[in-house]
Amino acid sequence: MGDGPIYAVWELTLRCDLACGHCGSRAGRPRERELSTAEALDLVAQMAGVGVTEVTLIGGEAYLRDDWTEIARAIRKAGMRCTVTTGGRGLTAERARAAADAGVQSVSVSLDGMEAAHDRQRGLAGSFRAALAAIAHLREAGIPVAANSQINRLSFPDFDSLLDLLISKGAHAWQVQLTVAMGRAADRFDWLLQPYELLRVIPHLAQLAERARDNGVRFWPGNNVGYFGPYAESLMGSQATAYRGCGAGASVLGIEADGGIKGCPSLPSADYVGGNVRVDSLANLLRQSTPLRFTRDRTIDELWGYCRDCYYADECRAGCTWTGHVLFGRRGNNPYCHHRALELAQIGKRERLAPIAPAPGQPFDHGLFEIILEEADDDLRTLPATDQRQRKRLPLLQ
Repeated sequence: MGDGPIYAVWELTLRCDLACGHCGSRAGRPRERELSTAEALDLVAQMAGVGVTEVTLIGGEAYLRDDWTEIARAIRKAGMRCTVTTGGRGLTAERARAAADAGVQSVSVSLDGMEAAHDRQRGLAGSFRAALAAIAHLREAGIPVAANSQINRLSFPDFDSLLDLLISKGAHAWQVQLTVAMGRAADRFDWLLQPYELLRVIPHLAQLAERARDNGVRFWPGNNVGYFGPYAESLMGSQATAYRGCGAGASVLGIEADGGIKGCPSLPSADYVGGNVRVDSLANLLRQSTPLRFTRDRTIDELWGYCRDCYYADECRAGCTWTGHVLFGRRGNNPYCHHRALELAQIGKRERLAPIAPAPGQPFDHGLFEIILEEADDDLRTLPATDQRQRKRLPLLQ
């Protein structure tokens, strides 16, 4: 296609062997009528045909499908890169060898803090040790290992120790992203950061990013981390480029296990699934479906609240659509922005989120929240907006 997504994240099944407290999809049971092997292999060919160059297999847990390595092998045969993201509970030595035989090029194991914090979030004692065992099995099979971590009140205090662990395990990359108020995470508001806490979190993430790179670990901030501000270059390193907004449907593609197609795997299904490959071709959906084209067709006219009048409105377009939409039931305003938090601190203000309606309890669901603009604490008032070298060192997550 030329102007379509180059990176696809494919939920092979919603079946899972964990029940994580922050899981946006509420994974556990498989979806009704998940794609058959034949349908999955046809979709592989369609992805290659529209110009996708890399596919990441996720779940639930991808390895709980009996044909997961057959699908991985087809992805590689079609000339696309194949990676996997896993919680690692059941990633045995045998499965690791099978993944290597299929040509899987990297596996990212989820680690959300050290043992106590990780096991609490994963809902199962022993899940941290199982993840470490998965890393060992993957390395023994010759598959490069990465890690991904949620940033929340439980995990973030462990990030220094977690980076030490990843360095010792030979991880080649570390992706971090803010825990978002979708699915089970919407039910655990006390786990989530408040927007103003980015004033402490982002500077520390920048320090970790530099230390990670110094030790051969690529630091990869997710799409809801950072945006504009004095730490953008430190977070992105030598690959730093100006943030250009949400890539859903433009550079990224999300695939649900029953063939539903959306612009990003994390987006709420009800609002963003733009069709199904059982009904129409992937190429036609990408060309014609409005939910899949919104980042390519949108203007700043859909922005509202603080984001509407922001200096970076035209470039940022309210940042991560997923993060903003699940707070308010519509996109166009996102308080999880470091630049925004800094600007408000300069006038002695901060934003706090408060829940006003619960999530209904379905996969990819969300509740509703309101923004409360209030007086900032004295320590936040003193933060300079431009010079990071003069920034006051503040304790994390008081």
